[in-house]
Amino acid sequence: MIDTLVTIEVVDADKAYRRTADTVHAVRSVSFRIEPGRITVLAGPSGSGKTTLLNLILGWESLDSGRIDGVPSTPTWSDLAVVPQSVGLLPHLTIRENVALPDRVNRPRYRAEDLMKALAIARLARRFPEETSLGEQQRTAIARALVSGPRLLILDEPSSHQDADNTERIVDSLTTAAADGTTVLVATHDERIISTGDHHLNMHDGRVETVRSH
Repeated sequence: MIDTLVTIEVVDADKAYRRTADTVHAVRSVSFRIEPGRITVLAGPSGSGKTTLLNLILGWESLDSGRIDGVPSTPTWSDLAVVPQSVGLLPHLTIRENVALPDRVNRPRYRAEDLMKALAIARLARRFPEETSLGEQQRTAIARALVSGPRLLILDEPSSHQDADNTERIVDSLTTAAADGTTVLVATHDERIISTGDHHLNMHDGRVETVRSH
């Protein structure tokens, strides 16, 4: 179990982009709370503002107004792990070396081999990313994010290149992490993941319109 849990609170977050004569409101006065030990799903169609909201939570973009509390300020792999849409594997490392990369700076919570087996990439251990499919690369990035047992895990469309069986493997891995105390936030429009979340935030046109928990 993770010793120090993370709760994220978003309060009246607002972000707009100004493009010549137009202003695009990507995030509009959004407020919600993300609890540890649960999978929170940020659902919504492409263009609804999900990725912008994730970037604001991560501090990769700045708020126009509002605040976001609880995100580790100087994160290590064990504090914060991110799986973006462009998975960011290191091309000169093998699949196994990419998964184990956080081990170089953090004490791993999970064995790389166990995660690779759970995500059906163990047979690829000695291959380089360019020798694998997009789906396999995506699962490698997820395994790398999980290996240190992060306090906060954020994923952007983690099943975009997955079939039903591999999506189930991803959900099982995220469920295990949440049970160990990780705060998990997943942005997706994939109903296969939406249906398994503990806490649902539905986003449309920059607004979180409904919140459901079970």
